[in-house]
Amino acid sequence: MALPINITDLILGRAVESERVEYKRGWNPGPIYRSICAFANDFNDIGGGYIIVGIDEENGRPVLPPIGLKEDEIDGILKEMVGMNNLINPAYHPKISIEEIEGAKVLVIWVYAGDNRPYEVPDEIKAKDKKYTYYIRYGSSSLKANKSQREELITLSGKIPFDDRPNSQVSYEKVSMILLREYLKKVDSKLLESVYTLKAEQILSQMQLLYGPPEMLHPRNVALMMFTENPEIYFPYSHVEIVHFPKGESDPEFFEAPPINGPVDQMIKQTLDYLKINVLKQKTTKIKGQAESDRVWNYPYEALEEVIANALYHRDYQTREPVEIRVYPDRLMVINYGGPDRSIKLSEFKSGTVFPRRYRNRRLGDFLKELDLTEGKATGIPAIRKAMETNGSPSPEYNTDEDRSFFHVILPVHPAFLESTKVRRSKTKVRKKSTFSSEEIIEQFGENALKIILLIQEDEKITAAEMAQSIGISSRGVEKSIANMRREALLDREGATKSGKWIILITIDG
Repeated sequence: MALPINITDLILGRAVESERVEYKRGWNPGPIYRSICAFANDFNDIGGGYIIVGIDEENGRPVLPPIGLKEDEIDGILKEMVGMNNLINPAYHPKISIEEIEGAKVLVIWVYAGDNRPYEVPDEIKAKDKKYTYYIRYGSSSLKANKSQREELITLSGKIPFDDRPNSQVSYEKVSMILLREYLKKVDSKLLESVYTLKAEQILSQMQLLYGPPEMLHPRNVALMMFTENPEIYFPYSHVEIVHFPKGESDPEFFEAPPINGPVDQMIKQTLDYLKINVLKQKTTKIKGQAESDRVWNYPYEALEEVIANALYHRDYQTREPVEIRVYPDRLMVINYGGPDRSIKLSEFKSGTVFPRRYRNRRLGDFLKELDLTEGKATGIPAIRKAMETNGSPSPEYNTDEDRSFFHVILPVHPAFLESTKVRRSKTKVRKKSTFSSEEIIEQFGENALKIILLIQEDEKITAAEMAQSIGISSRGVEKSIANMRREALLDREGATKSGKWIILITIDG
């Protein structure tokens, strides 16, 4: 059966990263099964890989046209693989497809990340005396795991990235075959031809989107993220909120765009469309003595593409917080809950060289890359930096906390669009009534408002995110409550975003 990927894109390196594809001139089961074992172990949670038999390799690149395999040779390989798959411990069965490339037939082996790692395989699968070994991927090579790697591999047993886990609360019938067909059509997969003749569970199984025995099949989370009309049913708050602060953060005035929801790929596109229409601006300056005018954007679209796609790709879908986009006069901030992996130092973001140890949503990234919505692994930060530099914009800023509970990306506006933004205290008039009891605050503004005031009494520089974590509500809930209290002159703020402080304008009686 065909695979859910465009094979031409796969071979040309447009579908997955080159280190996840191996080319083999011919059928040599020893090294091939060592690589199958390594990809199945998915030591770095990158999503497994592909082995293409019948194409020679030179310096890591495929040599075309392919050498190809003969029909009778392919039949023999397929029969041989049935027995060899059972020699992997525990047994593992990759997906296989026979493809025709430039008139030659090749064997494409899709080695998806296994559910039952760690896997081990005989060093020589055809040897009579079989010595089993764990293999992992290191760059573009399949290597024996050393002692510490073996120990780490064993600790990964049962630890499956969230997007690849089965969702036992949902029937696979909730997956929209209409959305799935649209996806296969967009990526030009040959599997599309089978959608009209095979049952839904057969197609979903071939795409590795189901889990369980035939009588108890459940969809994996990535199937619900990509191929249901409203993933928010299964992953609460998995939407995008866009808030405009036209007079800056120190002013209580703000307005919100309607929330953007739907399948992840559609959220990315709709968010970018909104920003393109409502936020992006170009300024043209005619320079004396120069034929061409100087054109700059307030925010380069290429940077926004990377920031938005990566926010929805890397966010924690178990955290009940939306992806937030805040538009200020001097910057655009994207807040993604579920911060970066602890193996990444904040200094690496500042230097532009980020190499995550593991990925939170390994399968989701593959789907988005096939749709050209994300680039290769670890390319987002350099791409953002380059786009800002090319536009003449200040460098992007990144921030997270020690617990890695959130991740802020700040794109400073291009200096040409920067109006006078002197830090000032907002012109909020003080209420005539300056003393409130706790009961009056709760009655008029809600219990969370009182909790916010009490937190500010303890720490006048506390952030909205810290308040949200302490109270147990979303950051947007905190900000709405604060905005309401500022309008009613209970609170004010003085100073800049990072160095400013909250001011309580009332006295709490008792």
